[in-house]
Amino acid sequence: MAANIYEFLATGFEEIEALTPVTVMRQGEQNFKLVSVTGNKLVETANGAWVKADMLFEESDFSDADLLMLPGGFPGTQNLKSHKGLRRLLINHAGKDKRIGAICAAPTILGELGLLKDKRATCWPSLEHLLTGAKATGNIIEEDGNILTAIGASAALPYSFKLLSYYLDEEKLHELQTLMCYDKVCDTFCSFDKY
Repeated sequence: MAANIYEFLATGFEEIEALTPVTVMRQGEQNFKLVSVTGNKLVETANGAWVKADMLFEESDFSDADLLMLPGGFPGTQNLKSHKGLRRLLINHAGKDKRIGAICAAPTILGELGLLKDKRATCWPSLEHLLTGAKATGNIIEEDGNILTAIGASAALPYSFKLLSYYLDEEKLHELQTLMCYDKVCDTFCSFDKY
């Protein structure tokens, strides 16, 4: 059964970090939705492009969510961080021990909310001091309990595949990785585990 996955977009989000999961999750046949927190489905990225979200934050209570995802970017991370409804949702979701993924600057949101207390986490290196309560590892991706964090845009593919691995069997996951030539790229360029 496909997972219900929601990724939240605010003005100034980082494109690679937000859109790589769109490809991976949808090709992995998950119920993946982009959610705008701006009040408008068209959301401007950190680099001035525009992306149309599937829905507005106000259109759901997200009670069916298996995974919530946060892309980084500036000022996107600050804009996500200041959205009171999203903050409440993240706290409630984590309180049910449900999965959260955050990449680049976005793990700092989880730190500010107290969701990283005594957990290993990673983020954009210059922001590690904002991972409140966490043990910052500096790893490319870091999994601790129900939370997966990633260092930045270059980690978007392994981050997305790791999150997909929670919901897709290993054989189908490998088929998708092969289809996307992920194994070839990692064999050549990556020094971290394949996800």
